[in-house]
Parts: sequence; structure tokens; C-alpha cells
Amino acid sequence: MSDAFTVLWTHDTCRALRKAGRVGERPPVAFSGVHSSLPAWSGARAGDEVYAVHVNRREVFVVSRMRVLDVERGECCGTAPGTWEDPAYPGHEDWSMLGADGCGAEAVHVEATPVRFDAAIPGELLARLTWRNRRGRTRALKYVVDGRLENSISLQGFYRLTPEGADELAALSAGSGT
Repeated sequence: MSDAFTVLWTHDTCRALRKAGRVGERPPVAFSGVHSSLPAWSGARAGDEVYAVHVNRREVFVVSRMRVLDVERGECCGTAPGTWEDPAYPGHEDWSMLGADGCGAEAVHVEATPVRFDAAIPGELLARLTWRNRRGRTRALKYVVDGRLENSISLQGFYRLTPEGADELAALSAGSGT
């Protein structure tokens, strides 16, 4: 059975996507890292769903829904760097803002919906979304006040949704075209 996760894309990442004209395009790759500057997609396997989310003005948006295809460096990634000065993934330069230059970045090939910034998660859904850790303990988002997210700290990272939370985001994504 596949799992579903959320990953927070920062303002810098989303600004870079807009600046590069990637809105409306489907990312073929995202990046996992070993440093806190780039969330580690630990636990993600082929077939899993990942919802890239963004917080803007206390609203949470689903930017893209991605299905993990593989986590191996493929021919599409380009030549592996010979020195620290070489680009890590020259074959994915168009999507490097998703973390290609992050510390210990690894390519995660995905099948994704187009990048968009208008699919807000309704406040009532935001208040009831839940995630679970490896030990099976569940948690909701902290700092949701009147359907708005006052602080994004509990979204920062790569987190496994509960099956109910995954179903809720899947239904939202299907309804909004994300």
C-alpha cells in the first residue's frame, strides 16, 4: 500500500518557480537532502504521493501533487559532478530550484500535476488534517486559528499523512485539478 506525504516549499522556492516561468508546468523531479535546508524524503517509495504545499499570508496551498517514480540517479540527471563546483544535476537544471544544489541532494523522479498557486486548502480541512509518525502516533497542525495557519513550523519538513488526511487532500486535489 502506498503512503502520502507533505513537503513544504518555501517562499524562495516558489518565487524561483514563478521567476523561471514554471507555473503550469509539471516537474519531472524534486530533490531530497541530508541537511535541514532541504527536506529528506525519508520513507518515500515508488508509488507514494507527495503534496508540495506552500504557505502564503497564513493560507496553505497545494502547489503540486507528485507520485514518486524512483529515487535513483538516471541518465536524465546528467553527468555526476566531478568536483564540488560542478552542477549536481545538469540534466534537471530547469528544476534546480527544487533543491538540486542542496547539501547531499538526491533526485526523486516524479509524475506531477502542474505547478499552481491557487489551490488553497480550506480552513476547516486544514484544522482536521492529520499526520502520523513511524511509531503510529498522530498529530494535527499546530497554530491553526480560525482556519488560517499562524505559524508554519509544524509543516516544515517531510511528513507522512494519515490515510484519512491523504484521502482528504486527494479529494481536494481532484476537485481543484491539482
